[in-house]
Amino acid sequence: MDAEVQDIERACQWLATTEQLTVLTGAGVSAESGVPTFRGKDGLWRGFRATDLATPEAFARDPKQVWAFYNWRRQLLASLKPNPAHEALVRLEAKLPQFILVTQNIDDLHRRAGTRKLIELHGNIWMVRCTGCQTVSRNEDVWLPELPSCDDCGALLRPHVVWFGEQLQPAILKSAVVASRTCQTMLVIGTSAIVQPAASLAIEAKAQGARVIEVNLEPTVHSHHLDLVLQGKAGVLLPQLLEGW
Repeated sequence: MDAEVQDIERACQWLATTEQLTVLTGAGVSAESGVPTFRGKDGLWRGFRATDLATPEAFARDPKQVWAFYNWRRQLLASLKPNPAHEALVRLEAKLPQFILVTQNIDDLHRRAGTRKLIELHGNIWMVRCTGCQTVSRNEDVWLPELPSCDDCGALLRPHVVWFGEQLQPAILKSAVVASRTCQTMLVIGTSAIVQPAASLAIEAKAQGARVIEVNLEPTVHSHHLDLVLQGKAGVLLPQLLEGW
């Protein structure tokens, strides 16, 4: 039996005996559905780096440009579907008495797949927030006006996402930290382990005695600290974990 098969069997055993599972997902899960990532060749839009547009400074300087970028992203995401990794996590949630999925992704694909116990660390692209009255609402229009306004107060709307340079909402971060510190097993899937504070959640879980399984295309800076590393596509490996249950 080769090492990869042994690792998958070990992960299956751990999941089968777990009552409290926390899952952390990142851009790698969404990429398998065709969602562009912020980094690498997919990080450019009209010659701009996405990381330069997804900031409060960019929105203050040119909200039309930022909304054009987010309307493009909405149009792209509207045609994409959850992949086998999303679907496997829904099945995993149904099997376990205590399950929480913490995601860094804003694309709504986990929710669309059927995940119920979901913490969206960085917000959701289909939500908008008023810059005046701060009302948050869901808007699934694929293309919003150049400068969308609040129905209640008329002020400018912005995407309800956490931009670079902004802090996570304290209550949401606290929920994610608690989920990490109280789980028996954690699955860390498709994340680079670079973006904080999400990157530290696996270490939080490990420090409290949880078994941490990483599923990723390549090793991360945290791989050598964790209990088990499965290298490959989440859409292939996660269904295998359920088949071996």
